[in-house]
Parts: sequence; structure tokens; C-alpha cells
Amino acid sequence: MLVICSQAWALGLSDLTDKDASGGLKDALVQGAGKAVGQLGADGGFLNNPKVKIGLPDSIAPLEGVLRTMGRGKDVDALIATMNKAAEQAVPKAKVLLVDAVKKMSVEDAKRILTGGDDSATQYFKEKTSAQLAESFLPTVKETTDKLALSAQYNKLASKAGQFGLVKGDDMKIENYVTRKALDGLYLMIAEEEKAIRKDPVGAATGLAKKVFGALGQ
Repeated sequence: MLVICSQAWALGLSDLTDKDASGGLKDALVQGAGKAVGQLGADGGFLNNPKVKIGLPDSIAPLEGVLRTMGRGKDVDALIATMNKAAEQAVPKAKVLLVDAVKKMSVEDAKRILTGGDDSATQYFKEKTSAQLAESFLPTVKETTDKLALSAQYNKLASKAGQFGLVKGDDMKIENYVTRKALDGLYLMIAEEEKAIRKDPVGAATGLAKKVFGALGQ
């Protein structure tokens, strides 16, 4: 799709206006972002997807084995399940901000995405939404993780690991760690949707997007 889109824009889209071309891209991005949010926001959207499942930070992950040998496997499972549930419950908040970022996209932004790399749309979303999404996700994540007593234990362990430089920055608090991982998972799934649209734009997009990408093959 990248080569085709670049050629199409270079041709001046003789059969389509710049407005239609950018509009078609916007339709495709709204659809892709919406699908990514829908998948992650569904029951088990994080926990049951190995690509985005949130586990303990690498620096304290070895403690999981210790806790399990101490008969606290259920506690570990509850902590991991709660972290993933918190991310799942926060992600739906992303849809409005992602759609707003698409609406604010300029023709120049669209040109850069159409002629850029395979993840140029995902990078655009990161640039325009990551700070706002982190702020939006955090209260929901904290509300969910606060309900589990073991979350406080995570913070203690992470704080101790932080003294040795093993856990850094925001990851020393569970709500910040989960928020970061939720964003990572969201952008990963958006990137996958972007790849799907680039590979099969007509099949992946609808409306004006189908008109635009359909014209590219003529």
C-alpha cells in the first residue's frame, strides 16, 4: 500500500481531490483505531492476548517464581489479572481522543502518512495522543488496582528494586506501570491495524476510504 499510496499522491490523484484523498485516509484510520480499541476493551482484551498481556516488570518478575513456591500463586495470578483488567477498562477512553486526532489531521499530515513508513500513522497517533491518553487512563487504572491489596505489595517491591536502579521512574507505582503498558498495547494493536489497511486497503476500509484506495488500483 505504501508504494501505491505514494504513487497515487505523486500523480496528483487526477480522479480525486486532495480533500478526498485525505478524507479517505481519515476514514481508514478511524476504522483501524476503533477496531484496536474494541479488541483491547473487550473482556480479556489484554489478559488473553499474548502480544499485549501485562506481566510483572522484568526487574521483579523473578519474584513471581518465589511467591508461587511459597504458595502465593493465587495472589500473583490475581495481581496480573487485575493489572490487565485495569488496562482493559481504561482503553475505551482512547477512542474519542484518537478520533479527535484524526479529525485535526491536516492535508500535510495525511501526505506524510501516505508517503511515510509502514507505521507512520501509528507514530502520528503517538505524537498527538500519548500524553493525553496517559492522563486519561491513569485514574481508571488506579481505581481498579487500588481494589487489590497486593497492589500495595507491588509498590513496595518496586520501590525496593528502585533503590538498586532495577525499576525506574513511574514504573515504581503500579498504576503508572499499567498505564504505560496499556498505551504500549494500544499502539501495538493500532500498528497491526495499520499494516492490515496498508496490505488490503479496500477490504479494510469503507466509505470514502474505499473510493480512494479503490481508485489507486485503476
